[in-house]
Parts: sequence; C-alpha cells; structure tokens
Amino acid sequence: MVIEMLSVNVEKRLGDFTLAASFQSNGLVTGLFGNSGAGKTSIVNLIAGLIQPDRGEIALDNEVLDDTSRGIHVPPHRRRIGYVFQDARLFPHLSVRQNIDYGRRMNGFARDALAETHTVDLLDIGHLLDRRPAQLSGGERQRVALGRALLSKPKLLLLDEPLGSLDDERKADIMPYLVRLRDEASVPMVLVSHDADEMRQLATHVVMLKGGKVVASGGTDVLPPSL
Repeated sequence: MVIEMLSVNVEKRLGDFTLAASFQSNGLVTGLFGNSGAGKTSIVNLIAGLIQPDRGEIALDNEVLDDTSRGIHVPPHRRRIGYVFQDARLFPHLSVRQNIDYGRRMNGFARDALAETHTVDLLDIGHLLDRRPAQLSGGERQRVALGRALLSKPKLLLLDEPLGSLDDERKADIMPYLVRLRDEASVPMVLVSHDADEMRQLATHVVMLKGGKVVASGGTDVLPPSL
C-alpha cells in the first residue's frame, strides 16, 4: 500500500495562542501528541480546512490544500478528509445504517456494497445497523462514527481524541478496532491524543507538540517513558 505524504508548515494566531508547526509524515498513523492546549486539535482543524492558516502550506501527497502565498484554500467538502470527533456526533434521528451511509450520500458516491460489508465487518457493527444512536454505548457510537467516515472514501482520516470520552473499560473495548483499522482499512490517519500508551499502540509516526510548536518528530521512541 502506498501511504500518502502529509506535509504541514503553518502559522495560526488563535486568540492569545500562536501555532507555528512544521512537520512531514508518510506514516500510516501520524500521532499528534502533547498536553491539552499544545495545538493538536488546531492542526487537525487546519488539515480538515475548518480554519485557514495565517501563513504557510498544507499538502496531502501531490495535492496542495492550503498555500497562503498563492491564495489557495481548498474548502473542507472538497478535501476528501474524514473527521471523527471525540463525541462521535451521530445523527440521533437516523439509524446506524443511515448514519454510516450519510457520508457516501453527501459526497454523491454510488453505493458500494463490497465496501459497506467490509467496513461493517471490520468494525463489528452489523448487529447495530437498525438501532438509533441513543441505544448504543459510547464505544459503539465511536465505531459507527468510524464507519461513517470510512464510507465517505477519504484520502485521510482525522481522529481527534477518539477514546477521550470513554472510560477505561470502553477504551479497552474499542482499541482492537482502531488497531484493525490501521492494519486493514488502507486509509492513512492522523491521531490526536495526550495518552502516550495509546500512541505506542497505534501510531507509526509521532509529532510531539508543546505550546504550539513541534518539539520532536519520529518513531514512538520520542514519546515519554511509561510510568
């Protein structure tokens, strides 16, 4: 599998906080690691196109998504980037089946029964398809959110603290699915976390952030040691 190169070199002022980050990664899972307020979510929002850099460039493989010097800003809906938030953000009035089909319909893609079956099996959500989000556990909601993002056929998947709202038991339940997603889904990911153990289990390239700046980049050996 060819992994697309992600290149980020941006500056962004957000209130009293200034983000000035530069890194490149061709890892299957690029981990953005740092304490709360380090700038991790700001970077994924920039990659998603939800906010624009004040200066700099963002590129995914050969496609320039942002380049302030040339006035380029590809809008979010044209970036082919999936975004899974900490709180899943499913549509409460839709069934699981309708939720996971939402991204495909909004992008105007033809139905792909093979991809649907593969995704449902990958995330083990077949028995949930006729339920509503209110009938799901936190871990189940996150798996459905992952399925919805995957079926939108993204070139890149952004995971912003996907385990952050779960208790330890639910985290242990969903971790194998994230590992399976990394190994079998063939979609490069950017994972936001402040948990070094999560990063060790999932990331193939780590970008450490502190105060809006990159302080280290490389393999999981750049992470602080386990306690």
